[in-house]
Amino acid sequence: MSTPWFSRLRKTFGRAFLAVDAWIDSSLYDTQSRLRESYLNFSTFMERFHIYGWRRILVEASCEAFTLGIGGGLVALFLAMPAFQETSEDWLKKQDLSITFLDRSGAIVGKRGIKHDNSVAFADLPPTLIHAVLATEDRRFFEHFGIDVIGTFRALTVNARASNVVQGGSSITQQLAKNLFLSNQRTLERKIKEAYLALWLENHLSKREILRLYLDRVYMGGGTFGVQAAAQFYFGKSVRDLTLAESAMLAGLFKAPTKYAPHVNLPAARARASDVLNNMVNAGYLSEGQIQTALRKPATPIDRGRDNSPDWYLDYAYDEVKKIAESGKLGDERVLVVRTGLDSGLQNQAETTIEEQLRQHGPDYHAKQAAMVVLEPFGAIRAIVGGRDYGASQFNRATDALRQPGSSFKPFVYLTALMTGKFKPSTVVLDAPICIGNWCPHNYGGKYAGHLPLVNALARSLNTVAVRLATAIGDGSPKAGRAKIVETARLMGLTTPLLDTVSLPIGAAEVTVFDMASAYTTFANGGLRTPAYAVMEIANGGGEIIYRHDRDTPPPKRIIPEETIIDMDSMLMQVVQAGTARRAQLEGIDVAGKTGTTNGYKDAWFIGFTGNYVGAIWFGNDDDSPMNNMTGGSLPAATWHDIMAYAHQGIELKPLPGRELPEAVATSQSKSREPSTANAEPAQILRPATLTPRGFEILKDIATSLSQQEKQRLAAGPVFR
Repeated sequence: MSTPWFSRLRKTFGRAFLAVDAWIDSSLYDTQSRLRESYLNFSTFMERFHIYGWRRILVEASCEAFTLGIGGGLVALFLAMPAFQETSEDWLKKQDLSITFLDRSGAIVGKRGIKHDNSVAFADLPPTLIHAVLATEDRRFFEHFGIDVIGTFRALTVNARASNVVQGGSSITQQLAKNLFLSNQRTLERKIKEAYLALWLENHLSKREILRLYLDRVYMGGGTFGVQAAAQFYFGKSVRDLTLAESAMLAGLFKAPTKYAPHVNLPAARARASDVLNNMVNAGYLSEGQIQTALRKPATPIDRGRDNSPDWYLDYAYDEVKKIAESGKLGDERVLVVRTGLDSGLQNQAETTIEEQLRQHGPDYHAKQAAMVVLEPFGAIRAIVGGRDYGASQFNRATDALRQPGSSFKPFVYLTALMTGKFKPSTVVLDAPICIGNWCPHNYGGKYAGHLPLVNALARSLNTVAVRLATAIGDGSPKAGRAKIVETARLMGLTTPLLDTVSLPIGAAEVTVFDMASAYTTFANGGLRTPAYAVMEIANGGGEIIYRHDRDTPPPKRIIPEETIIDMDSMLMQVVQAGTARRAQLEGIDVAGKTGTTNGYKDAWFIGFTGNYVGAIWFGNDDDSPMNNMTGGSLPAATWHDIMAYAHQGIELKPLPGRELPEAVATSQSKSREPSTANAEPAQILRPATLTPRGFEILKDIATSLSQQEKQRLAAGPVFR
């Protein structure tokens, strides 16, 4: 029985709990009532703005577009962030390299580095030149915020109607952003970075400063950068002294410097200058009467013949020098003279031959671009062709464009198979249908050869055999086999991502022309890995040699047994002698190599080598559109032949690994070393004879010795007799 005080306490707490419960219930009810009333009031208020029909559709679409726009802008900003790292330093004042480039024989071939020329103040530039540039390149330059929205929309419309790139939509600020901070690679990411950096430039520089920087750094053809250098090169005068006709001709170079360079194509340059003059009238800078004299008496450049600048080669060499400088091997030196491995004659021949082939056969094949790299077997780069026209597009298709190699990738598969010890060139393999999952590769032409030797399978470029080899390499596991093939390709010099797909053995992974040429040097030099290089030696401003490639880089490293390379080379020779690359044959010279053709004829390759050179050539289109049945054995092999036929004239021929020179060639070279008789007629050689590396070093040592003797004589003072 509970006590009275406990009963009273329990009743007190019970009433208290009931009071709290009642308060909570009433509070919740009141809150719910107020919220319901507020929601009804809000709904009544929002009903005033409610719309129906097409207006609602328009508003909903606008909201969605706004949301997607914000999301897209944030993604674009994220992609552009790496570009802003370039602006973290005082980029206008930071010290840059100033380089004079020599070819392998010591002739000056161009300059790179500091391009900002302050020798002529912006106020001293002729107004006619500035107006000509603005009228042609960016009429709303002083009105837009860095991106000309109207001009971009107009260019997109015109290009869509023409189904081609007819007009460019980039403003002067965007072009400057590309020149200052970005590469010439044609990607969406680069365009995004370009747009953001244009806004950044507009926020940090005045319009006059942007225009001045642009005029100082734009490529003007002939290896010149900036209007001052171009005025000196084309007209032999300062930019401040240009006439209206000359200003119009220079302004016409901005669109395509190589195409409209007056020393290359004077009629085209004058026609372009007339367009510029008419643009100045349309923009309101001049009247019809003011341009008549310039139209009647167009500018005439000084005579420079058809000087060609190896710009793609120099761009690569400049980047290589920058990497050497960043590694600390050059100390604080910034004014440099760099001797490269460039063979000027071979470079010109390669550019000319490719352009002639594209002009003559390109329309039939629907091919508009090509690229090529030529190296010596131990890595020295002799020529780089990055496209048809450096002035129209500085994008280097040889070093930067990613393309599928097709069957030119198969030598990595066959080499890996030989390295397993299970295969020899004479090993009989099966060419028959095969499937890996749902993927069933087919041979070109859709036919199968049955059982045949491995060497014949490579010569005929049979796809099913390459796939079967990948499985055999992996001991029955295609994936394991592909991993070993990728390891071999990496070891030989392929640097691009090689995605592990079932079609990798037949060349589905993307590579560059440069990497393929560099990798094939292992076949040409007997199994050594010798990375490609352009820089042979670097001297400072005082002439002191501060870097030599043969002294300051690791020696070649053996990565493949020589006997395996000899077997592989014998198979690749059959590709040229009796396989898909017959058009690449050179009279009296052993040639080995491999063709490559991708699905839809989007890419066509030939990569070939002799004892003297390795050359990789590609044909295709920038927009990845298919060509008209072009295979690697057609135009690529034929073009390679024409360039290499020139390259092998006037030089000492070398055999492929494990082989000897044909007796007729060896005898001919032996006789060429004997003194000629009085009645002997000189052989007709299109290519000038070139010094061997050893011969060049001997002559350089003699010149150095004579120079030192002269310095000692001067230091000793006059001698009286």
